[in-house]
Amino acid sequence: MTEQREQGFERGTDGPKVIVAGVDGSDSSLRAAAYAGGLARRQHALLALVYVQPVTAAGAVLGAPVAEVSEEIAEDIVAQIREAAERNRGLFEVRWEFHTFRGDPYSGLVRAADELKADAVVVGASEQAGHRLVGSVAVRLVRAGRWPVTVVP
Repeated sequence: MTEQREQGFERGTDGPKVIVAGVDGSDSSLRAAAYAGGLARRQHALLALVYVQPVTAAGAVLGAPVAEVSEEIAEDIVAQIREAAERNRGLFEVRWEFHTFRGDPYSGLVRAADELKADAVVVGASEQAGHRLVGSVAVRLVRAGRWPVTVVP
């Protein structure tokens, strides 16, 4: 009977170890990152903040500096996160990492969640009206059914 207890549920050790949060600088993605940060803090999990740099063939053909703009967005997001982490130092300690992937948001988040061995994914609700017809990144992640997905409004 004691062996069974040792191998059973152990309070405080179950739950997600890596939480991926998709960020793109939008208000809903920053709310998702804050929500994921709270989850990570309570679960003592790693918060992996992921920005997917868009790759647009049309922009590259026209000579638009898409990569430079994407890098600036990523740097701005990291600066915002570092500033928030510094403001909350001592109050809320969260282990976090920032990652960038290239591609469309859905494929990038899927690749990130797979490579980082995510136990959960948190994203902001789409702020674009057209996604009601085509389907948002959040809906596609939920339909994939590979991780628990939380969509933050």
